Amino acid sequence: MDLNFEKLGGLVPAIVQHYRSGRVLMVGFMNQEAFRRTVETGQATFYSRSRGQLWTKGESSGHRLLVREIYTDCDRDALLLKVEPLGPGVCHEGYASCFFRRLEEGRWLEGEPKSFDPAQVYGEGA
Repeated sequence: MDLNFEKLGGLVPAIVQHYRSGRVLMVGFMNQEAFRRTVETGQATFYSRSRGQLWTKGESSGHRLLVREIYTDCDRDALLLKVEPLGPGVCHEGYASCFFRRLEEGRWLEGEPKSFDPAQVYGEGA
């Protein structure tokens, strides 16, 4: 759909934002297949750079992301997904957003409590 996947070696960054609050929930990467699946299914699918495979958010946790709107930037090499989260959190560490740490006086501090227990969702050692 006329996106520039070549700039980052076949991937585009996808910023994921809550469609109501505007809060940034996470950032993932998509290749052409992940983008196609996202458009077709309405559920956010990404490409895992570490595992080298596609994954749909919520496969293990059940905390899926229902895509409401998709935008691209002026260069068509980045995406903004406005989503409805289906579950208590997006972050695999147990937070509502992956952006739960803030820099304060040179130190990273947790700025909110966990919204779920990752050990219960992903198993021990999560």
